[in-house]
Amino acid sequence: MKRPSLVNSTVLIIGGAGFIGSHLVDKLLTEEAAQIIIVDNLFTGKKENLNHALKKGAVLHVDDAENQEALNYIMEKYDIDIVFNCATKALNYSFINPSNAFLTNVLVLKNLLELQRKKAFQTLCHFSSSEAYGSAQYKPMDEKHPLDPTTTYAAGKASADMMLQSYVRMFDLDAFLVRPFNNYGPRQNFEGSLAGVIPLTIKKILEGDTPEIHGPGQQTRDFIYVEDAVDIISKVFPIISPGECVNITTDQQLSIENVVETIIDVMKYKGKVLRRPIRKADVDSHRGSVKKLQNMVGQYDKTPFKDGIVATVNWVKDNVAKEARK
Repeated sequence: MKRPSLVNSTVLIIGGAGFIGSHLVDKLLTEEAAQIIIVDNLFTGKKENLNHALKKGAVLHVDDAENQEALNYIMEKYDIDIVFNCATKALNYSFINPSNAFLTNVLVLKNLLELQRKKAFQTLCHFSSSEAYGSAQYKPMDEKHPLDPTTTYAAGKASADMMLQSYVRMFDLDAFLVRPFNNYGPRQNFEGSLAGVIPLTIKKILEGDTPEIHGPGQQTRDFIYVEDAVDIISKVFPIISPGECVNITTDQQLSIENVVETIIDVMKYKGKVLRRPIRKADVDSHRGSVKKLQNMVGQYDKTPFKDGIVATVNWVKDNVAKEARK
């Protein structure tokens, strides 16, 4: 079975108004997809993230992909070739509503796999998460690392991954997994309990609040700038085999302390940093192996961490100012 090219295809992006999803929409516009359809329930996604894309002809349906009927309607309305599933609820949400965070990861993918099995579309790229691995049992973590999730969010991701691979084996579907490590950059949520550590720290400093570090600060994450991530995924798309999984990482392993210090340096913050108790079920260490990815796509561009932080600070500044004007 020949995989359709991103060029001139009709592409559906589930969760396309979200942080990573909206950057993927922008990337597919440059890849000259024939039509881009977006389904997002705007749980954390924002219509503003799609301002550019909607002007360029992308179509947004505000609907919930956990509802099979909603997806059936989209498939009947459009002749979809390719689906990217970026739908999820933030990791932090699993501490507020653990079962719902788990089920979102599983139900959306189940609905898509059932449609694919019935030949509603041809190719499925599903976004997993490095969280599915849990804390590193060895480093760097390659794609054979055991799935040992520490949160219900991660358990939902791991379950969805295994479901996809079983559907591929049972029904010979053209579906595969990409497993991004810690994305950061413009459009990441900076508000409330679901905010990411980088935009939240930036917002606190902007508003004269004290930045925080939970636990020792030596927990490490493997940060990848969001535009690098979607660029790499577009390169992986034509190459990866059905049922396969690949880490999406640039191996920029940094401690949380180092991350906060970089933000402080960029923003010229002179105040103190608040130390808080470690969060339950926080993974100690994440460092993804880039070997399989490099074997697939060769060398790729990597935004230096400080440059990525500068771009993120500028974006948060603009958006905090916009919120204040509302």
